Amino acid sequence: MKLAELSQKPQLINILIEKKELVEKYGEELEFYIYDRQPLDIFSKLANATQDDVAGATMLLKDLILDEDGQPVIADGRVLPIDVMIEAVRLIGDRLGK
Repeated sequence: MKLAELSQKPQLINILIEKKELVEKYGEELEFYIYDRQPLDIFSKLANATQDDVAGATMLLKDLILDEDGQPVIADGRVLPIDVMIEAVRLIGDRLGK
């Protein structure tokens, strides 16, 4: 098989936050979107993310956590609650790691 046959444009996929504690806290499941394929630089940033690089992690999440139109959820001074961000990062890692 030629690699060109595997090459496709990224598609938005829905990710659902179903963690019991978050559903209870926010009253319903939470959804966001990511692209099913990510550029190599995003994977590299994910692999090298550290707790000490908060600015870098925030920029990475801005690129990953999207709305249904593919626009960043974290933008224009808007941020997510930390418990939601942590679960989103876990789910993104699970999804992209497959």
